Amino acid sequence: MAIGEPRLILGVGELLWDMLPEGPRLGGAPANFTVMAGRLGDHAAILSRMGRDEMGRSAMDELDGLPVDLAHIQIDPAHDTGRVTVELKSGQPSFTIHEPAAWDFLELSDEWLQLAERARAICFGSLAQRSSVSRQTIQTLVAETPETCVRVFDVNLRAPFYSAEIVQESLELATVMKMNDAEVPLVLNLLDLDRKLAPGSARNPLRAGAQRLLSEFPGLKMVAVTRGGHGSLLVTRDSSDEHNGVAVKIADTIGAGDAFTAAMTHYLLRGASLATLNEAGNRWGGWMASQSGAMPELPEEVRAEIAAAIER
Repeated sequence: MAIGEPRLILGVGELLWDMLPEGPRLGGAPANFTVMAGRLGDHAAILSRMGRDEMGRSAMDELDGLPVDLAHIQIDPAHDTGRVTVELKSGQPSFTIHEPAAWDFLELSDEWLQLAERARAICFGSLAQRSSVSRQTIQTLVAETPETCVRVFDVNLRAPFYSAEIVQESLELATVMKMNDAEVPLVLNLLDLDRKLAPGSARNPLRAGAQRLLSEFPGLKMVAVTRGGHGSLLVTRDSSDEHNGVAVKIADTIGAGDAFTAAMTHYLLRGASLATLNEAGNRWGGWMASQSGAMPELPEEVRAEIAAAIER
């Protein structure tokens, strides 16, 4: 990579429309992650698939105005662009994820493999692995990234679209795992690790769970646990850091976790401390929660203000 060239970050998986009560908003965790990474100055490319339909065309039109590489999105002639019906209760979303969708048929192309070989970071989740086709494509792509690549497994447990096998295989590939506090006991139970926690773990079950996962998966270097408005916890083998969160007026929480993951990854590639990773993730996650939808407008003065707060 040439000096000053932006780092190549890939988000692979679902690109879809969140059908909100007030109207459709573009989203999908890997797409949200990638857009945020692009806004932070990285060369961020979406690896997804959409239908040759009106929703697909609308998605490309909306993404066209954002700092994200769209050149590698696949077009599926046989399946529709993904949709998720979202209902909000007290700002918290519940989801109905329609299937099949174009992103269930991600194709392992030479173009994508060449991108994977150059990637500095790649983010993938569990939802897009619900189909065997996309699951094989995603896992192969992640495996083809360089040894130094940050491989972020962003757990996204959406019943019934996950299994112990998907989580296990993903963790065997990942160097960083991110999940929310509600997902920690689910993951430990899925992997039959909840009975193997260290004595005294009840005092801090999130940290104990993260440490158990680090001991179980040798390639894993860090576990990130988000706690909604209560901040986050980052755990490595020899250190940890807790953040109490940033107070914001919540519009909705759609995309907040993805913004956290993108900011954390952006600063991780720059060798930042755990405290800085936590600060960056909470600042950007908090900003996203204060906006409506997962890809809101970001004025330059807001971006500069948040970046300065993180640097402080």
